[in-house]
Amino acid sequence: MRRLAEYRSGTEDQTAFLHELIEHGLLVPSGVPGVYGRGRDFERVRTGFDGLVTRETAGDGAEPMRFPPLLPRRQLESTGYLKSFPHLAGSVFAFEGSEAQAAEMQDRAGRHEDWGAYQEMTDLVLMPAACYPVYPAIARRGPLPAGGVTIDPGDAYVFRHEPSGDPARLQMFHMRELVRIGAPETVAAWRDAWPGRALKLLRGVGLAADLDVAADPFFGRGGRMLAASQREQKLKFEILVRIIGDEPTAVASFNYHQDYFSSIYGIEMADGAPTHTACLGFGHERITLALLRTHGLDLEAWPEEVQAKLW
Repeated sequence: MRRLAEYRSGTEDQTAFLHELIEHGLLVPSGVPGVYGRGRDFERVRTGFDGLVTRETAGDGAEPMRFPPLLPRRQLESTGYLKSFPHLAGSVFAFEGSEAQAAEMQDRAGRHEDWGAYQEMTDLVLMPAACYPVYPAIARRGPLPAGGVTIDPGDAYVFRHEPSGDPARLQMFHMRELVRIGAPETVAAWRDAWPGRALKLLRGVGLAADLDVAADPFFGRGGRMLAASQREQKLKFEILVRIIGDEPTAVASFNYHQDYFSSIYGIEMADGAPTHTACLGFGHERITLALLRTHGLDLEAWPEEVQAKLW
């Protein structure tokens, strides 16, 4: 069985791991840190796991919704994302100038100089999380039916501006999310049930996964206070798996938003009662890397029970 080399922790080990993934055609470099193409075997594992999640949730009654990896700028502004995560956001800019300005821009671009002055902000931003477009979509329908709704936004590309040499920290990656919207007690019970289900799912394909209380990477001094409060209230859980080095990596998360999104978009039950929201997300690329580290590079040599679950 072809296995990835054993690495210590640190930047050198991340670089060695990345080089091996590229050498075997699992990742395809673009020249920009954290942005890679995916080779055939990488995609086979990634989509195989996505299929496993689909089968696991088949009886949950989730409604499929699919969105492009773009979001209206106004929507991102309304959620307060730029206050909490300004360091992670990505905006879409475009050229709207004259022919002369276009020639000047191309001249600067041809010399690889800064040509940003010729670009203007558009009404679009890059999708930071697959659940974001779900809330306004549900709000437009009006009051929720009894029992609320569960939405499956699918296997979506999301963006976080975190350039890094760590192959487990990408700028553009896939998240398989599920979103629950309904009465507070219903949503809390759904969120509380999922960590155990996800642990069983991940351990069932051979990963040494553990659960821990977590917090989002909020920005600045105020963000540290928000993170402390989030941990104290246990609003976020993560499943951790060792991919490289001694520090485990989060491969799935479970978030209870309370009434944050429902109050922004005015989502209510049919009788006017308040609603809460929660979401879960599986990080496909990180799970794929963890599976490759655990079972090796030769997919056909993986344990039969793992292959049976993935393809």
